[in-house]
Amino acid sequence: MTNFTLADLDAIIAARANSDDEKSYTRKLVGKGVAKCAQKLGEEAVEAAIAAVRDDKDELTAEAADVLYHLLVVLKVADVPLENVMAELASRTGQTGLEEKASRPQD
Repeated sequence: MTNFTLADLDAIIAARANSDDEKSYTRKLVGKGVAKCAQKLGEEAVEAAIAAVRDDKDELTAEAADVLYHLLVVLKVADVPLENVMAELASRTGQTGLEEKASRPQD
């Protein structure tokens, strides 16, 4: 098991997003704005879902990594700290998923 965390990846993304490195994919992606970043997240999520349906564990592993990366990029561009997402997840652990869903405002 690795000690690498989402917080580690988030820090790398933040550093690369603010770098002057012309070869940085992260910097270029962030520079394209939230819509492009969100589009890439959606594409990777679909690819992960397809890999899951195909029961291709290696491909799902790779695509899941892409999803997590692109989600953190979207959070960065949208100025939503990862710690806010982690706090939201932590707040949900005191109840079941069905209870949490039922507690959401109804449209």
